[in-house]
Amino acid sequence: MEHHYDEDEVRADEVELPTVFTGDEFVPEEDIEFQADAQSFVPEVQIPEPVRNFILYFHRQITERSSWELHAIYENSFNKLTEKFYPKSSWPDAESIAGLVNDDPVFLILYKELYYRHIYAKLTPSIEERFASYANYCDLFNYILNSSSEPTDLELPNQWLWDIIDEFIYQFQSFCQYRSKVKSKSDDELDLLKERPDVWNVHNVLNVLYSLIQKSRINEQLLVSKNGGDMLEAAGEFGSRPLYRMLGYFSIIGLLRVHCLLGDYVLALRTMDNVELNKKGLFARVTACHVTTYYYVGFAYMMMRRYSDAIKAFAHILLFISRTKQYHNRSYQYEVISKKSEQMYALLAMCVALSPQRIDDNVQGLLREKYGEHMTKMQRGEEGVNTFDELFNFACPKFISPVPPNYDVPVNSAHLPTIHQLKIFLNEVRSQLLVPTIRSFLKLYTTLGVEKLAAFLEVSPEEVRTHLLVFKHKTRQRRWEKGSVIDGEFGPTSDLDFYLKQDLIYIAESKVGRRVGDWFIRHINKFEDIVANMERRS
Repeated sequence: MEHHYDEDEVRADEVELPTVFTGDEFVPEEDIEFQADAQSFVPEVQIPEPVRNFILYFHRQITERSSWELHAIYENSFNKLTEKFYPKSSWPDAESIAGLVNDDPVFLILYKELYYRHIYAKLTPSIEERFASYANYCDLFNYILNSSSEPTDLELPNQWLWDIIDEFIYQFQSFCQYRSKVKSKSDDELDLLKERPDVWNVHNVLNVLYSLIQKSRINEQLLVSKNGGDMLEAAGEFGSRPLYRMLGYFSIIGLLRVHCLLGDYVLALRTMDNVELNKKGLFARVTACHVTTYYYVGFAYMMMRRYSDAIKAFAHILLFISRTKQYHNRSYQYEVISKKSEQMYALLAMCVALSPQRIDDNVQGLLREKYGEHMTKMQRGEEGVNTFDELFNFACPKFISPVPPNYDVPVNSAHLPTIHQLKIFLNEVRSQLLVPTIRSFLKLYTTLGVEKLAAFLEVSPEEVRTHLLVFKHKTRQRRWEKGSVIDGEFGPTSDLDFYLKQDLIYIAESKVGRRVGDWFIRHINKFEDIVANMERRS
């Protein structure tokens, strides 16, 4: 799962963007007529002049399909105006600005996508707003998918396309948890939930993601690319358009996430069959997508007891985040990426405690700094189970139930899916509590009697034999090498091997020597990066 980044990929956000438009800075000459037409329009809701100008400019760029200008608007202008005018309130609703944009249906759908996303991020959405946001997503996806004759010519930045899929799944997840808190609902809310079982229904959500994948022929494109061909060979009329291709690709990552939230880890990884976890992956174009991909792939590996693969996934993405922190800390998603980073350090700590192995020195150092005490506690048998419990609850995704609760029984059940997944994980942890202790004793000897080890562990010789078999079983895992992320061959993951002959244990430890050449290469690359940064700043 090695992933090396090209210089251009890592520093893509350093490219000079068009002038950031914040409404009160400028109005392009070509938009003067738009502004003049709007002077006669007096909305019921008072809209600040900078916001008014911004909406006019935003609408013009959508109409002209100016994806480069839209990138600057989406990444910078919208967020700056939000901080200035709407930090604790919603933007003007679509009806209030409809007259400004000549009731353009496509623009209003896109505007409402941002409008409801802001409510979810900064405020607490009401049940009516949850329903309305779902209806708007239906309108958006129907507009994109129901163009049976020819694809729409709409163009949006990759970051926005990813955020549409990401937010769609987040709001689905949020609604599932919201409806599960039956005890806190009013009678009117319960009646609405009973009347509309189709809203945020799991089948509808999955249908959208699978439809986008099918429409874009993204799996066929990825398969051709994996075999060395050109993706456009299998793209078709729709898949050749960036809008469909990227929405289809991001829907694959969305399915990975949804299946993990539902607890189906095999199917989650199976959806990634044609996605290559390397520098060619389209997920690398959007940092948040990159982080999300490795978080859920790593988590699925961990729950499938493939700790070695989980460690590779987490260590790779954490190293990437630490190396590029100075670039993405300017992103509006910096806080989300930072939180995911902390969660992955916790997951990595659990995986390393369950399957000790060598990882990158930089990641190892930060891991020890953040979770050194936790890792020590996790080696203490039954006492360490509480630490696994604590870290799992902090780092796991918010699991959901795909079916509505019984609205007639006033019980909150939002936490039950997480409790179920935690129970499964802790059962696996308890089954190998003595493995770290046995490993520490075996590392001290080349031969060791069963009775002597039994005395160390304070158990009977028969129990020692059982624990040795458990050690053998738990240190053999399926490991990914190439091909689909779910493929792999079983093999030992420990640097310690042994065999039992009568009452004597024969131990062989394979010590990995320090690779001095790699150490020098790594530090030379660091030095070159420092010099390059200094030259750029000067």
